[in-house]
Amino acid sequence: MEISTITTQPFTDQRPGTSGLRKKVRVFQTPHYLENFVQSIFDTQADLRAGTLVVGGDGRYYNRQAIQTITRMAAANGVARVIVGQGGLLSTPAASCVIRKYRTNGGIILSASHNPGGPEEDFGIKFNTPNGGPAPEGVTEAIYARTREITEYCSLDTAEIDLDTIATLSIGETDVEIIDPVADYAALMNELFDFARIRQLFNSGLFRMRFDAMHAITGPYARHILEEMLGAEPGTVINGIPREDFGGGHPDPNLVHAHEVVALTTGRGSVDFAAASDGDGDRNMILGRNFFVTPSDSLAVMAANAHHIKGYAGGIRGVARSMPTSQAVDRVAGALGLDCYETPTGWKFFGNLLDAKRITLCGEESFGTGSDHVREKDGLWAVLFWLNLLAVRRQSVAEIVQEHWRKFGRNYYNRYDYEGIDTESANGLMSHLQNQLADLPGSALGSYTIDYADNFAYTDPVDGSVSENQGIRIGFTDGSRIVYRLSGTGTQGATLRIYLEAFEPEPERQGRETADVMQPLVDIAVGLAEITSRTGRDAPSVIT
Repeated sequence: MEISTITTQPFTDQRPGTSGLRKKVRVFQTPHYLENFVQSIFDTQADLRAGTLVVGGDGRYYNRQAIQTITRMAAANGVARVIVGQGGLLSTPAASCVIRKYRTNGGIILSASHNPGGPEEDFGIKFNTPNGGPAPEGVTEAIYARTREITEYCSLDTAEIDLDTIATLSIGETDVEIIDPVADYAALMNELFDFARIRQLFNSGLFRMRFDAMHAITGPYARHILEEMLGAEPGTVINGIPREDFGGGHPDPNLVHAHEVVALTTGRGSVDFAAASDGDGDRNMILGRNFFVTPSDSLAVMAANAHHIKGYAGGIRGVARSMPTSQAVDRVAGALGLDCYETPTGWKFFGNLLDAKRITLCGEESFGTGSDHVREKDGLWAVLFWLNLLAVRRQSVAEIVQEHWRKFGRNYYNRYDYEGIDTESANGLMSHLQNQLADLPGSALGSYTIDYADNFAYTDPVDGSVSENQGIRIGFTDGSRIVYRLSGTGTQGATLRIYLEAFEPEPERQGRETADVMQPLVDIAVGLAEITSRTGRDAPSVIT
């Protein structure tokens, strides 16, 4: 086996976003494209030389080929040990778990999260640091800088390795361990949750659930934990076999894309509890019978009930939410005397707070919740948290949430996504809003009076770093909010997200339809941003 040094030239579009580098598969298949980025990781992360690297992904198209390339390059760059999930599979939270458990020098995770998969669809790659979390901006910028100047990369001339058999192999001077992708993660879940209590719930004969893995990575995890370890009936996990194209579906666990499992919670014979996760296993959707739990409410309910859960019974340190997420958890934190942080979107910001032991629970409105057990959001963990809570409280999902509203107030919440809009138009829309901010406070829009208007900036309380231009906030005197933000998770055009929030403290008014409550705010949001004229869209792509 010999090390080859291959001459290359830089690509100009390899700056990682909040979730790594995401492009169409065909871009990653461009000669040298993947290799340039991977070599830039090795060139900037000196601890990987003679260290241990975790590699795995969500099983989407091009996952296996990319792992072969990365493994050969790791060997050529002096990595002593590479840990790979069997079949090339590791959910994103499981990868974080493995990085942390084995005290490795980081991991390369292959995923485009909730984006579609297939030869014509999306692929992604990101580097996670030794804490198990996404690389902070200093690391991603160093990687990007290296991609702009790279002239060569190294690879070991060797045959493809067997990814499907659990074993330890040697290629050159590097040990490659193919591990069970589920075992370490399942063991961690068993530590955090009262599996005996949940098993009793399933054995009662009075409780039925369905989990939609959406033909994505969580299928093997959910089947092992829910059906084998907890005794849920066979068939509890649907769409449980990971496929390279996610079965032709869109692995985003929301009411639109996960409609199959949503339908199982309504009508005759509906289940008591349902959930779904996304492509790489870090997102979740929680459903009761005829009841959808918004991710914002889910985080708030978790914070208010953490003392019921084995792994958090000793209390939680604090909570954090991304800026667009509703303020429901803020009200819980205030009542319980907990610190509460408002951060930019991106799990790396939570990672700093978690590492500094300032918080225990955190979440984003984009169907992501997590805790200090790993450094990524964790879809199946959230489902198990809810199962444990249902087992302890012996109430329905709706009863738990409605009781929560009566105690803390209800934050009505919607998100409008305008996907794939022209990037120039999207940037023009945000500039238009930015130019209005100084004049908006104190002005009236319909029956609402604007209290504040700003472009959110965050100073990290741990490292002092400043993140500016994180989204435009319009706050009203009654506690309502409108937030505008351009998402960085897509690969084509721009996605404009509008977040709408209205607070209702009175129990007798907490049962209204969300759409009815939000319509005045929707009208204000659309008009203020001139969405129709600037984007050509008269309706959002998705409403959640």
